[in-house]
Amino acid sequence: MRILLYIYFLSFAIFGQSQDFQADTTSEGYQEPIVHSQPSKSHTDSKEFELAAEAYDIPQKTFRNIDGAKNGYYVVAGIFRKSENLDAQVKKFNKKGFESGYFQNPENKLYYLYLNHYNSWKTAFADCNTKFDNRYKKDIWVLKMQNGVPVAKLEPLEDATNDMVKETKQNNALKNNRKEERLNTSPLKETKDKLIQKADEYFDKMWYAEAAALYEKALTNSKSAYSEDVLKKAGDAHYFNTDMEKAYKWYHLLYEKYEKELSTDYLFKYAHSLKGTGNYKRSKRLMKLYNRKLDGDKRELQNERNEIVLDGLLRMKDRFDIKNLNINSSNSDFSPMYYDEDEMVYASSKDSTIYNTRRYKWNNQPYLDLYVAKVNKESKDLKDAIKFSKEINTKYHEASVTFSADNETMYFTRNNYGKKLKRDKNGINHLKIYRSKKVNGEWTEAEEVSFNSDDYSTGHPALSTDGKQLYFVSDMPGSIGETDIFVVDVLEDGSFSTPRNLGPEINTEQKEMFPFINDKKLYFSSNGHVGLGGLDIFEVAYNEDDGFLEARNLGKPVNSKKDDFSFIVDEDSQEGYFASNRDGGKGDDDIYSFKKLELEETPSNINAIAGVVTELISGDVMPNAMVELLDENNIKLKEMETDENGSFVFEDLDSDTRYVLKTTKDTYYEDIRESATAENDTVNVAVTMRKLHDAIAVENGIKKLKTEMIHFNFDKSFIRKDAALELEKLVAVMKDSPTMVIKIESHTDSRGDASYNKYLSDKRAKSTRDYMISQGIAPERIESAIGYGEERLLNECNGRIPCTEEQHYLNRRSEFIVVEM
Repeated sequence: MRILLYIYFLSFAIFGQSQDFQADTTSEGYQEPIVHSQPSKSHTDSKEFELAAEAYDIPQKTFRNIDGAKNGYYVVAGIFRKSENLDAQVKKFNKKGFESGYFQNPENKLYYLYLNHYNSWKTAFADCNTKFDNRYKKDIWVLKMQNGVPVAKLEPLEDATNDMVKETKQNNALKNNRKEERLNTSPLKETKDKLIQKADEYFDKMWYAEAAALYEKALTNSKSAYSEDVLKKAGDAHYFNTDMEKAYKWYHLLYEKYEKELSTDYLFKYAHSLKGTGNYKRSKRLMKLYNRKLDGDKRELQNERNEIVLDGLLRMKDRFDIKNLNINSSNSDFSPMYYDEDEMVYASSKDSTIYNTRRYKWNNQPYLDLYVAKVNKESKDLKDAIKFSKEINTKYHEASVTFSADNETMYFTRNNYGKKLKRDKNGINHLKIYRSKKVNGEWTEAEEVSFNSDDYSTGHPALSTDGKQLYFVSDMPGSIGETDIFVVDVLEDGSFSTPRNLGPEINTEQKEMFPFINDKKLYFSSNGHVGLGGLDIFEVAYNEDDGFLEARNLGKPVNSKKDDFSFIVDEDSQEGYFASNRDGGKGDDDIYSFKKLELEETPSNINAIAGVVTELISGDVMPNAMVELLDENNIKLKEMETDENGSFVFEDLDSDTRYVLKTTKDTYYEDIRESATAENDTVNVAVTMRKLHDAIAVENGIKKLKTEMIHFNFDKSFIRKDAALELEKLVAVMKDSPTMVIKIESHTDSRGDASYNKYLSDKRAKSTRDYMISQGIAPERIESAIGYGEERLLNECNGRIPCTEEQHYLNRRSEFIVVEM
């Protein structure tokens, strides 16, 4: 269990429960969910279905209002009077790659055994035409289903015992429940078993460790539980305890099954869990999608810059030597802070009592306390840890401490707790910052600071070296993201100014936390700035004139694909401590010491690539063109805009190395060319760009949009990535010529049935049209989108002579005819 990162805000929060307060949270007024059946297909679509069935000579029929069946289209393999042996048939088909099942029509009492279910009749007909790639050669027909399935009421909550697990397994073994399991992908089916109900109850109480265990059991036992809500909670239960591998497992299933319904919040969580497993490539793609949904095109340029930063972090050489401390326990140890000359105070949930230890249900670990330990000045290890002052530690959470320079005043984080826990109107116990002063060598009873609230959390205090400013974390009104870093002035009388948000240069829409401030820099952790996964540690220099400068990632090995946080450093020695839940530790969160490595200085070089970007026809220089420097694997290394003279230069490059230059500018084709550096020399490159208008050509008296051919995979109609790039160029041409009208012609190769090829090419033409419309082209500007199948081959590959895959590939294409200009 990863304790602290998300125990903070609402982390650390105790929701309707504690060891002294065990509320019975059974619902008093359960309201049955309302499920809307899917709308029936239009009359036009029904007519198209019937005409297509007739054209392809595929028998079809329509049923309505059949309980236990999903809307859509079934490819039916047989009809039976009895259900005996049908389970064996289903199992046999599924081993061959089908998603088989059966249902009963109550009117005629007959059972219908199907091979697959489809949302689209076109896909169903395509599989019928190919006999499922020759996997099934017997007679089949297509059944159209129009109806909805009601949701069953939930049963009352029971304790989640082993008997319940056994009962769930037994129920799943029954025939009726097997039939439900075969239909488990239906968005109409929301029936929950008792195990899921208990897991939901734990989840709602924020007992995430126990909820996660029950979700794992329930989802392993039965795929019928794979609803959107349950998959979200199963992922969240692990995510909130920062177990990214297990969170990824359920978020991935959630994305696969409910991609279109997924919110930006869950796209971010999915992308974040991918980083946590080291899958940076796919995480980049998900973050692009996240940014597009969040802010559209405004984020595209920032997203590209983020990718350059991430690629740089992945290539960065190690700057620190790190060491796991011996004092770490099997639970959570984190938030070290300097105390006196040879002591360190830190937070831990280690079990230090021989009695029955009270446990925090969020992660099923003991509550956090502050500990003080001796520092070995040579090894930097900690030893002889004992609990900090009894005046500070309570039976709830204490953590994240900061001390004044004279060690006479301390600030720390604690649950909102006086004589009892205090909660807001939603039952949530928030965090608060407390202050204590040392009198006669003893810490006094702590008092909360004035900017706390019962309605939001404050925590993670960090005092400036002169004691005049207190930085902290909060989700108070005015926050930019989930948690932000704020600062208050500590006035001479001990009171505080109004909190000030550090602003968007520091705070993002996600989480910023664990600040540490010294005379030179601010350090903090964030999962909103570009990082390697989880929380990463960042440094920000500041000065009186400019304030805080750019936030920079500390890189590996201080940062990892997991959570890295609570960083402190001695700027003079460049030694310090931080915490992480990375693999290879002793427990959940561990404290690490670090020392900055002395990197050998390398002599400067003058290896450079320089150039000027000009317009192909006029020869005019082109300012503000974006030039990217990529390595041979097309990974971005640097980028810059050309100056007013169209010039650019990339310096400090490796000698005798091949690079790729990619130049882009609105309304121009991108230019991609290779260049190689020389030894201590500048290589000059001339880049010319062609206007998109030059893409219009005349062939045999017909105007066409000239582009690279739009190709498709064999027997497919989806738009490939390379095709999308070409289509975007055509979209740019049409946007630049608002009166242009085109028609689309799509073609296949000669393999397969001629009538099916015509049907497939028509799908491709319409897929191409739909993509261009999705990119902002008005539908009326595309006069038609027609498929011609194999009628217009570009070569001799008509099925009578052997041809290579490359020769067939040329025939699978879309062309664009200009009708009006």
